[in-house]
Amino acid sequence: MEKLDGKTLDLTKENINALKQLFPEVVTEGKINFDKLKLVLGEEIETNKERYEFTWHGKARSLKLAQTPSTGTLRPDKVSSKNWDETENLYIEGDNLEVLKLLQKSYFGKIKMIYIDPPYNTGKDFVYKDDFRDNIKNYKERTQQDSRANSETSGRYHTDWLNMIYPRLKLAKNLLKDDGLIFISIDDNEVENLKKICNEIFGENSFLGCIANINNPKGRSDDKYFATAHEYIVVYKKYDAFIGGFEPEDNILKRYNKVDQYGKKYRTIDLRKTGDSDRREDRPKMFYYFIYNENTGEFYPTYEEEVPQGCIKIFPTKDDGSYGRWRVGIETAKERIANLEPYYMLKKQKWTVNEKDYLSDDLKVKPTTVWNFKDVNSERGTEQFIDLGFNKDIFPRPKPIGTIRRVSEISTKEDDIILDFFSGSATSAHAIMQLNAVDGGNRKFILIQLPELIDEETEAYKAGYRNICDIGKERIRLAGNKIVAETGKSDLDIGFKVFKLDSSNVKLWDPNSENLEQDLFDLQNNIKADRSKEDLLFEVLLKIGIPLTTPIEEVNVNSKVVYNVGFGAVLLCLEDEIDLEVVHELIKLKPEDFDSKVIFKETGFRDDSVKTNAIQTLKKNGITVVRSV
Repeated sequence: MEKLDGKTLDLTKENINALKQLFPEVVTEGKINFDKLKLVLGEEIETNKERYEFTWHGKARSLKLAQTPSTGTLRPDKVSSKNWDETENLYIEGDNLEVLKLLQKSYFGKIKMIYIDPPYNTGKDFVYKDDFRDNIKNYKERTQQDSRANSETSGRYHTDWLNMIYPRLKLAKNLLKDDGLIFISIDDNEVENLKKICNEIFGENSFLGCIANINNPKGRSDDKYFATAHEYIVVYKKYDAFIGGFEPEDNILKRYNKVDQYGKKYRTIDLRKTGDSDRREDRPKMFYYFIYNENTGEFYPTYEEEVPQGCIKIFPTKDDGSYGRWRVGIETAKERIANLEPYYMLKKQKWTVNEKDYLSDDLKVKPTTVWNFKDVNSERGTEQFIDLGFNKDIFPRPKPIGTIRRVSEISTKEDDIILDFFSGSATSAHAIMQLNAVDGGNRKFILIQLPELIDEETEAYKAGYRNICDIGKERIRLAGNKIVAETGKSDLDIGFKVFKLDSSNVKLWDPNSENLEQDLFDLQNNIKADRSKEDLLFEVLLKIGIPLTTPIEEVNVNSKVVYNVGFGAVLLCLEDEIDLEVVHELIKLKPEDFDSKVIFKETGFRDDSVKTNAIQTLKKNGITVVRSV
């Protein structure tokens, strides 16, 4: 029976395997021969010593940090969760660097959209400082003390921020689907550095746009030289991408003020080209005539200048009387002729051609790079927070729902997963639940937040909140209830499963221990005494790549619990004193149409004889993948 290695996804190994598959000829005795790789890639290899590159102190260490497997786990917290048995949403408390590592196997290539609002590095906000040796220990120490700001007077002001964001974005990219997108809110302090990092991680060709998000139309009057009225949203794709549009606002819908004989609304647009390259000589092929017979209604395009008797010849002219051109070519005009109509401009005393533009059910407006919508105003964020029953001082300047709802609207569909690993006040969860209520979707969210301590002098602490996660979870509860109450849609998923980052449930042998004999004795039972079977269950699922919201059924066999995960995909018994009766029950749970993986606790069997018979019995019944933890 093979033992689970207990490691998160080894990204370095994955990258090497990808190289071996792409270029098998560069593999020598199982290793990459870089001299051969250079020959294969030819001119694509940069050999000059002086080259364009973006670097800073600690970059190599940050890259290594992203590739170092995590030794932690995520422990379930049912008490602070909501609708645990039904929900597909996750709220994870912990250092997002370690959590992103732990999610690599279970969520690799499964996230459709990532939105983050990281620290802007204004000199006042906290920037994480990671510990290369033991980040789990570092995380526990950080959560027991106040956060420290990255002051502008720091000698490594930008460096610290770069070292924080770089490994997290490296890991985040792995989680995106091939057609996934990432939206990052930022301001002037680090927008240039952010784009350089994203160009390196995602590729320059993956840059889709930098949105100026007008979140304070009047500007911040306390700014030194200019009253800053906007922030940015930097947008990158992974490989492929589709950006949808927004529902049209009322001022656009009002333009569709005509109705045809079938009751369909439309507007008319002049077929003449205006603006740049609008002259006949610019596109001669797009200058042609329309022949119109007022008596018979005959109407068609042609290049022929001769006009049949009793007909009108319509051609494009500019307002100065010179020859213009049409917006479409003659073949397109023939295809659209049913939606084209002659129109006499009374004021200008001349004919033109109008095109009918129908209001369709799926009419969308392409997003621009300037968002000045009312719902992205930062004041809306505070108002929405207060509207849930919070004091305005509980959380300063929460993100407005409109910002995250809009990025979700143009980048996701009904069943997509959305990740936010700087979740703050949990605006993302609020926005996603609200969007699902509007369009009937079933988008799922994964929120990650460091449980930063709240200062005892603040209104939040006085209200009973001890860390930011307490605020975020309460907001999701209140927002979900409010959305259901207002919409009447009781089938919405407004729940969330809470998990908390911690050290592994499995004891690790310390060769430097002062009491080696006692440690070795303790390792006979390798599970920590203060951990539950459910703690161990979810650690195993993470390590073998099963999503945390996969359905789990508990089956009781003579007071022993068997976990049936994913309708038989994985069967686990993490009890002590396991006998063959439990093994026979596992066989009954095996589905007929696909193979099962069975996992036991290493020290769980009654004796070695039962363990040997169990493995053989499982194999005889078609279960060949048996592991221990």
